[in-house]
Amino acid sequence: MKIHEYQAKSLFRKAGIAVPEGTTCTAKEDIAALIANMKMPVVVKAQILAGGRGKGGGVILGKTKAEVQTAAEKILGMQLVTRQTGEAGTKVKTILLEQGVAIARELYLSLLVDRDRCGIVIIASQDGGMDIETVAAETPDRIIKVHINPLLGLQGYQIRELIFGLELSTPVAGEFAALVKKLYALFTEYDGSLVEINPLVITRDDKVMALDAKMDVDSNSLFRHPDIKAMHDSSEEDELEVAAAAHGLNYIRLDGSIGSMVNGAGLAMATMDLIKQAGVEPANFLDVGGGASAEMVENGFRILLSDSNVRGIFINIFGGILRCDVLAEGVVAAARKVQLTLPVVVRMEGTNVEEGRRILAESDLTFNNATDLNHAAELLAAI
Repeated sequence: MKIHEYQAKSLFRKAGIAVPEGTTCTAKEDIAALIANMKMPVVVKAQILAGGRGKGGGVILGKTKAEVQTAAEKILGMQLVTRQTGEAGTKVKTILLEQGVAIARELYLSLLVDRDRCGIVIIASQDGGMDIETVAAETPDRIIKVHINPLLGLQGYQIRELIFGLELSTPVAGEFAALVKKLYALFTEYDGSLVEINPLVITRDDKVMALDAKMDVDSNSLFRHPDIKAMHDSSEEDELEVAAAAHGLNYIRLDGSIGSMVNGAGLAMATMDLIKQAGVEPANFLDVGGGASAEMVENGFRILLSDSNVRGIFINIFGGILRCDVLAEGVVAAARKVQLTLPVVVRMEGTNVEEGRRILAESDLTFNNATDLNHAAELLAAI
């Protein structure tokens, strides 16, 4: 789960990591009062869950109160388009008004899960403020990577490796070491999958400060972190994905025209490949789970039918925990409730498959029963 910059900075403050003074604003009529007692310059920053805000016009430095007022009114409520939002962009509902900082150097620092090594990796660079992907592609020698064994934790020699690689002065090295320790503790305490500071700045008086903050927490750990769960902002998520989550369905919306309903994440991935091989495009990933009930199947249909791009549905089920006859009864009942009119291809295998096919065939609804995956592909291509 991603959280906003101002939320991540609140966690940084609790952890003792220095961040600029700032305040959030959600209404244009409050801007003047909020900046009245702030020292200039002030940075106005759009709070959306996407990167590239500065390039899209979502981060503006104001040197006078008038400039800050103008910038804040411009950004708050705008439809901000970045490389991560897509062409539609994201509406800015909150801005962060933050005290300007006298910057001497800009660095890059992040921690993330290293799945290849089953550990944690710290990535740092002297090229702060730039896209780290660009730095890695154009000047890979300026990227520092320190791999941490989570059973041993962060070691002193690893911090020194970062200090030497970033060419930090003696007055700065101590502060940087303390920050890295606090950031690592925060990352592990909150089951982080990513913590990124870009830029991490060294001020003119040799202070180390997080000018930006990006944090992503493993969603499976939220039961341990109610404070993080309370920060969840569903307004920037796809409305169908939010609705599916409320019903306990694993759903991701895509751009195609064939909606799919599958039991099991691996089978769902294979099903999307099958849909593409049939010459059409999947409209979603939808895993109803191994023990799906008739209610879950019905809710799955409702989610699929809410997507105006869907012109056909493919149900691909392997009957194990969920028997094929039980699924078939649920599909028939759900299709009648939602008044399903779209063509439906059903491929079932497993426990009680023949009984399941009989139930579908004898219903007063039109289902295209596929005998195997090749037959299912042929039927999908004809939709």
